[in-house]
Amino acid sequence: MKKFENKTVVITGGARGIGKAAADLFQEEGANVCVWDFTESDGSNHFFCKVDVSDMAQCIEAAKACVEKFGSIHVLVNNAGITRDALFAKMTEEQWNKVIDVNLNGVFNATKAVVDIMIQQKYGRIINTSSVVAHYGNVGQANYAVTKGALISFTKTLAKELGKYNINVNAVSPGFIATDIIKTIPEQIIQAFTERTSLKRMGNPEDVAKAYKFLASEESSYITGSVIHVDGGLSF
Repeated sequence: MKKFENKTVVITGGARGIGKAAADLFQEEGANVCVWDFTESDGSNHFFCKVDVSDMAQCIEAAKACVEKFGSIHVLVNNAGITRDALFAKMTEEQWNKVIDVNLNGVFNATKAVVDIMIQQKYGRIINTSSVVAHYGNVGQANYAVTKGALISFTKTLAKELGKYNINVNAVSPGFIATDIIKTIPEQIIQAFTERTSLKRMGNPEDVAKAYKFLASEESSYITGSVIHVDGGLSF
């Protein structure tokens, strides 16, 4: 029997990058995978819901569609995220608010859409995607760092609230992973950060997806309120 057979996994931002790698990995392990994203990935055979996570109504409708299709939701991976980089002195209100809406409010919306389902079945795994910049900050990413730092506090608070329902809530903090989002960062900065890792390389989406899989599995059943760093030993 595969590890996630008869389990339904929702992955926000699951059409590309880390989310796509996670969707494929969970499906290989037998899961029913529901991808929530703006656009469907080419060649994907996952159950797809077109969702703007910053819109609560869309999240609620997507959750209903997943339950109608598969019967329940067991795992939520809050993976969706965007950047709108600028030095703070030049950052616009629109750049600030857009990142907050997707990276922070989007996690609130997606989690609210599924949490009652998990409470009723007395089982769930919620995994939030933070970032290395939550711990160290990063020039030009005040908006992004704020959202990713807030997700750590959100994770620890929900872990305290939901543990009595057998719902584990954890976070993953990726370092510099080879995805499209890295394209917004100058090459010399990426190289400098790579040199600061113990492993002297960037990560790949599968590295993070495997951490998601671990936190969603029964092997992590006594882990909650924790943050797993997937950053190659990055130090500042």
